[in-house]
Amino acid sequence: MTTQTRNVVFEEVRSLPVHKRDAEIVERKGLGHPDFIIDSICEASSVKLSRYYLEHFNRILHHNLDKGLLVGGRAAPRFGGGELLEPILIVVAGRATTRINSAGNNEDIPIGEMILEAGREFIRKNFRFLDPDRHVVFDYKVKPGSVDLVSVVESKETVPLANDTSFGVGFAPFTPLEKLVLTAEKTINSKEFKSRVKESGEDCKVMGLRVGNRVTLTVADGIVSHLTYDLDHYVNVKSEIADVIADLAAKLMPDHEAVVNVNTADRIFPGQPDRSVVYLTVTGTSAEQGDDGNAGRGNRASGLITPFRYMSMEATAGKNPVSHVGKIYNVLAFKTAAKIYESTDAFEEVYVKLLSQIGRRIDQPLSVTVNYIPARTVRAGDIYEVNSIVNEELDNITKVTAEILEGKATLF
Repeated sequence: MTTQTRNVVFEEVRSLPVHKRDAEIVERKGLGHPDFIIDSICEASSVKLSRYYLEHFNRILHHNLDKGLLVGGRAAPRFGGGELLEPILIVVAGRATTRINSAGNNEDIPIGEMILEAGREFIRKNFRFLDPDRHVVFDYKVKPGSVDLVSVVESKETVPLANDTSFGVGFAPFTPLEKLVLTAEKTINSKEFKSRVKESGEDCKVMGLRVGNRVTLTVADGIVSHLTYDLDHYVNVKSEIADVIADLAAKLMPDHEAVVNVNTADRIFPGQPDRSVVYLTVTGTSAEQGDDGNAGRGNRASGLITPFRYMSMEATAGKNPVSHVGKIYNVLAFKTAAKIYESTDAFEEVYVKLLSQIGRRIDQPLSVTVNYIPARTVRAGDIYEVNSIVNEELDNITKVTAEILEGKATLF
């Protein structure tokens, strides 16, 4: 039952839906990409800290661990072997409640210990050949938050107050190309695929381009060197990756011609392995030498990078899941857009934009905008339904916190 009514700006977008435009670009940075790694560790640190706060103090205290840096190491991969010469450095930085007075005693919060645990757990769970104890050095720089922000986050209001003036953006539905790019990366990094093509590294990035009915998928995959015995073996692995993604394209976009290119920076000279230059990695990620990572530079809250869509540039990873609208509003905007689209046949595309104001209740955004491209004439009943959905989702906004802590919300 909706308990409040917000003013919703409901406006038509006079444009073609993205999937009907002449061109479209979609990107997905995969599990082992340096930007994905640092996002994941910042988020894992926030989740671990939030659970600690809940267990010990029955509420989530102020924190934002959303600044992170991955500095690539140095490696020497070679066919049939290779070694890491210099470890990867991962640094998580931010603000948090580091000490609390509990029952008359000052209690220090073991934030550093939790960040280190979160980082190592993520690496162990998701990488086969990256050892968090031998290949990665973890560090953290976390200090107490400012008095004004702490007072906002830890206020006694029944609904949390926004600790930032920011906006979240969500859209629905995904285009066929967006679904393909997302599915391609998840397929390559699935346990089933890795069991068949174990040489494929976790660092898989997929870039999709559609021009008319022609789709070009450019895939980068850090092939694991000690499992790849020679140049012919490497070429065969590339072909297996390309074939799997081509099959996906045929299923998900059957009316389109698809071309799949894997590791296009390779310079292969048949029969001349010493002269050839290929994308080999010791650990399955370019973080070992080829690339660095920053929190917030990777996928948006859709799980994709979509330049043909409205997007927020907020880094969702590591922000507190209670009052930081840069995280909560992005999750809620996608949920709301999907519900609006699924509730009626009136729209081809729906965009939801939520703007907060620092210190204002998170269920009372300063602005709510619903943009749409109509599929038919939009009637009064459709507008009523949209308003009902927006108000219902905002009434239940505090449930987003649990979804984030349980890993049910897409953040990047």
